[in-house]
Amino acid sequence: MVGFMGADLQASLLDAFEDPALGSLGGMQRTELSRGAWIDVLPGWLTGADQVYERLAADVPWQEERRQMYDRMVDVPRLLCFYGENEDLPLPILDEARDRLSAYYAEELGEQFRTAGLCFYRDGRDSVAWHGDRIGRGNREDTMVAILSVGEPRVLALRPRPGNTSGPVSSTIRHPLGHGDLIVMGGSCQRTWEHAIPKASGRIGPRISIQFRPAGVR
Repeated sequence: MVGFMGADLQASLLDAFEDPALGSLGGMQRTELSRGAWIDVLPGWLTGADQVYERLAADVPWQEERRQMYDRMVDVPRLLCFYGENEDLPLPILDEARDRLSAYYAEELGEQFRTAGLCFYRDGRDSVAWHGDRIGRGNREDTMVAILSVGEPRVLALRPRPGNTSGPVSSTIRHPLGHGDLIVMGGSCQRTWEHAIPKASGRIGPRISIQFRPAGVR
């Protein structure tokens, strides 16, 4: 477990006075991408998101990780924590979010969201490179990954993988996500598209993302 040192959160004026609560999923806006991939986006699904950020930043047992990069070991540029199946999530509102998403997507997904991976982007130097969640079933099957963001907005960028550029949307798209925003990547998105949190310059505050996934998808 590590402590947190980084930029202060620039609180949302709305979130400062509201208890955490989830809104309706009925306002979800879907964008069809290429090759059967799609994203759903719902800004501000979680109100009181700054309070959720503060609790997660303080209470989650954040871990630093190192990974092999070519011929050397490097620090992963973000803090991480993973909650597997049947593990209690750090806040009841996250259990509610997972269950609400499971119910909403029950017909399309055919199963429940089972795990939660948390990432802590402390400032603009923290990032995640282009990738798809293709460890496990996501490498060969259509699946879904739902990401709830708290803290200050960071751009989530998506682009088609080479050879997957025919469709309604076939170029890089960017969504600033924070303060309770929700994005769901579905269909073939993990196999035919990639996503990233690019590094950012200037005064960039901290953000935490909560990624809900079905069993066997990482």
